[in-house]
Amino acid sequence: MTQYVRLQHFPISFFAMILGMAGFTIAFQRAESILELPFSISPILLIITLLIFVVFILLYLYKMIKFFPEVKEEFNNPVKLSFFPTTSISLLLFSILFLTDHSNISKIFCFIGTLAHFIFTLKIITTWIHHDKFNIKQMNPAWFIPAVGNLIIPIAGVSHFPMEISWFFYSIGVVFWLILMTIFFNRIIFHNPLPNKLLPTLFLLIAPPAIGFISYVKLNGAIDPFSKILYYFALFMFILLLTQIKYFTKIKFYLSWWAYSFPIAAITIASLLMYHKSDMLFFYYMAYFLLSILSLAIIGIFIKTIISVSKKEVCIAEE
Repeated sequence: MTQYVRLQHFPISFFAMILGMAGFTIAFQRAESILELPFSISPILLIITLLIFVVFILLYLYKMIKFFPEVKEEFNNPVKLSFFPTTSISLLLFSILFLTDHSNISKIFCFIGTLAHFIFTLKIITTWIHHDKFNIKQMNPAWFIPAVGNLIIPIAGVSHFPMEISWFFYSIGVVFWLILMTIFFNRIIFHNPLPNKLLPTLFLLIAPPAIGFISYVKLNGAIDPFSKILYYFALFMFILLLTQIKYFTKIKFYLSWWAYSFPIAAITIASLLMYHKSDMLFFYYMAYFLLSILSLAIIGIFIKTIISVSKKEVCIAEE
């Protein structure tokens, strides 16, 4: 009975784990091809990620049926609201993972993920416009998640949809990234700092330009000055956050630690793409360096999550 009660507190933010694992899998999938790694673990990672996703979907559906008021409360929370699109982004990432070897499966994931994410985008932006309870101190990098989702769509979308549809979603993602980035820097400079629990979400600042770069190259077919601006800005944000490492090492474990994973995966994949397109050795070594950091981060956070779950420190009522 206790386990069922704990499901009442199963957080939507748990799906950030799927983003991290899927990004990790895509990174190795690309590295195995581009860097010609002597081993192949991406098929195993894909199965693991897919199984975790199915389990999480079933658990959250159960929560929706048995504890709908708690789900509604999460959706009305200005911080937790932005994590709902992690479900649709997960589908979009699976569409990328299946794109090369299973195009039909990829197309199904892409169609469902795109439709779901478009609905989330409309709903969340509507909530932002007509809210009566948000304030600037509640704004945090998790608000970038809906924008990032739109930037992901063209990566597989160029293979499944007319090109103009992919440009449509890319435009939404880029413009809202710029809007939200401006609002966030206003919030972080002129208002209270982020609480410790949300500090890992600062890494989400890497994701929009990194994903924007990958998606733009898919749309444009080549590296050009605009794509370089996106890549190098993402790289700068990664370096900037590395210099803040002393602040991150002081934070106790929260599920928000998974916010480290997907953005690092994004800049890793972007660096692999830069090497693939430019054939410059700098990006070869950068890709290896980032892939190593990503691997250590995923392994460490995964172990921390298992320990935290075993100690029943997650899926509990928040203070």
